[in-house]
Amino acid sequence: MGKRETGSPDAASEPHYLGHRERLRQRFRENGHETLQDYELLELLLFSAIKRADTKPIAKALIARFGSFAEVVSAPRGRLLEVKGVGERVVDELKLAHALAQRFLKSEISTRETLSSWNAVLDYIRTAMAFSDREEFRVLFLDKKNALIADEVQQRGTVDHTPVYPREVVKRALELSASALVLVHNHPSGDPAPSEADIRMTRQIGEIATAMGIVLHDHVVVGRSGHASFRSLKLL
Repeated sequence: MGKRETGSPDAASEPHYLGHRERLRQRFRENGHETLQDYELLELLLFSAIKRADTKPIAKALIARFGSFAEVVSAPRGRLLEVKGVGERVVDELKLAHALAQRFLKSEISTRETLSSWNAVLDYIRTAMAFSDREEFRVLFLDKKNALIADEVQQRGTVDHTPVYPREVVKRALELSASALVLVHNHPSGDPAPSEADIRMTRQIGEIATAMGIVLHDHVVVGRSGHASFRSLKLL
């Protein structure tokens, strides 16, 4: 068959979004992600999940609903599915992106001394927890050289409360032969300021850990607006 002419009926019937997809891919190849807006990164991500439709309206709707790329990929599956045009395959792609980000950042701290790579630790825990709609309590267990032994979510709670059992935290540290701890939890409200309950619980864990020869380095509270360090606030 002969080459299709630009003005032919076949060319005119070609979906408009195909050209847009290629232009967006080209921008990404040539200039990297820095030149793309959040909704454009989402468009690229959704290309594989949505083969035959324009992804721009869906990407923009996701940003309008949740606020940013990070908040979209961190959002709960149920809330993502409420957005028009979003199905299970789209949510799978978004959750995969979130998982890959966490895996990459965790690898950055797994092979290095934790306290000397503190910014990488903060990046990891913010990616993992800052945009969750439920409180989670996580513990980083460290060895004598402050290298990461284990990173475990100990408890998951409600929008404003997570039950934490200090003796269970220290018991787990002993099981792992950990020499030090970093506690982490999130505030879904967005404000990372520690509550009085946070302070009491942290002091209880610190007292029990110290009695067992385990150092509590810090307790970090993360939220959408940033993080708060008990050590920096002189609460430890």
